[in-house]
Amino acid sequence: MKNELIYQKKNFYELFGTAEKKAAHDYAVGYTNFLDKAKTEREAVSYAVAKAEANGFLPYSFGMKLNVGGKYYFNNREKNLFLFTIGKEPLENGFRISAAHVDSPRLDLKPCPLYEEGGMSFLKTHYYGGIRKYQWVTVPLALHGVVIKADGTSVNVTVGEDAGDPIFYVNDLLPHLGHDDDKKPLGDAIPAEKLNILVGSEPLGDTDAPIKANILAILHEKYGITEEDFLSAELSAVPADKARDIGFDRSLIGAYGHDDRVCAYPALTALFDCADSEHSLMCILADKEETGSDGNTGMQADLICDLIHEISLAMGVNPTVVRYNSKCLSADVSACFDPNFPEVFEKRNSPLLSCGVVLTKYTGARGKSSTNDASAEYIGWLRGVMAKDNVLWQAGELGKADCGGGGTVAKYIAKHNIETVDLGVPVLSMHAPYEAVAKVDVYETYRAFCAFCKN
Repeated sequence: MKNELIYQKKNFYELFGTAEKKAAHDYAVGYTNFLDKAKTEREAVSYAVAKAEANGFLPYSFGMKLNVGGKYYFNNREKNLFLFTIGKEPLENGFRISAAHVDSPRLDLKPCPLYEEGGMSFLKTHYYGGIRKYQWVTVPLALHGVVIKADGTSVNVTVGEDAGDPIFYVNDLLPHLGHDDDKKPLGDAIPAEKLNILVGSEPLGDTDAPIKANILAILHEKYGITEEDFLSAELSAVPADKARDIGFDRSLIGAYGHDDRVCAYPALTALFDCADSEHSLMCILADKEETGSDGNTGMQADLICDLIHEISLAMGVNPTVVRYNSKCLSADVSACFDPNFPEVFEKRNSPLLSCGVVLTKYTGARGKSSTNDASAEYIGWLRGVMAKDNVLWQAGELGKADCGGGGTVAKYIAKHNIETVDLGVPVLSMHAPYEAVAKVDVYETYRAFCAFCKN
């Protein structure tokens, strides 16, 4: 009786056996494939659309007739995706919504990026999202993105991913000459304007900038673009490394972009696997979370309300009632307790590796500033939902109360009168060029989304 009164986090390996462990490792194979194919939000949306169509989802347009049992998707400007199903139960009962973001910290090219100096040619960058700048020097980088020419032609660019491709690189100072830099705080050692990507050193012709001229000639030959086309381009430098197993036991996955694709993939696959649920389901892959969710592809846009309104009208129900009765899992990662940095964690309330998916009642910073603080009633309901499928989950928050904090899309969805709470995977080295997660935590996150969709 005494043990029944005590709450204690459980480890996956304490509760489950060989079959469940194999299922987790098998699920990780699909996830790592997704990571390597979807390093930007555009690539993630393209991947998801292809999978959706393969699973019988149809493109949706405003005013379209909808049917019970129908499966649809709305592609918002190639960077934000809404997928939804119409279940058998009345739509007035609301949607079961999962919302993850598919943008990650990276180095974006500036509008006029290309220059030459000191026998080298570089691309100027403006970092995207919250990064520790020193981590991005001397890292093999790939270039991903799109160039839109003045005639409207779209040119996709991916260089640095295939075995025969060149990679790119940000220079660093040798330790012999870096004594003054060694005395600086980590945040000041590498200023943003030094995050310049090395792209070449071979000259072409007799011009004022022969190396730059050579790079432009190569780009024009391969892609048909000129220097002016950079003005209407979205090009990003991301780590060129592939997703790999970590550890002798291969129990972890190392990769770029776990935040937040490690939640997007389980949310997406759970939607596909539970599409016949009696509930109406919605999965959102959002853009711009790492910079505040602004813009017309971020979750501060009104598109979620527009879609629920249009869907409700098509089904002959009140959209205000649908929003009020909807429930959302804001699918975002949490900071896993790291014994190498215990001073910033409050261990009793920090998520632990291999202890399952993390439910985060509130995020924000210092005094719960700028957060959605989910209701006890909603969390109690979720406990029951996950218990039905024996999902392994844990409660957590993002570090000590006065050590920082973070935000998600939760508050932007909750403001539409939708019950919302954060749920996701604990991550090591969050926002670094290479992050780490446990395979069993990814799998339990998938199982949590399945339970949410069907129970």
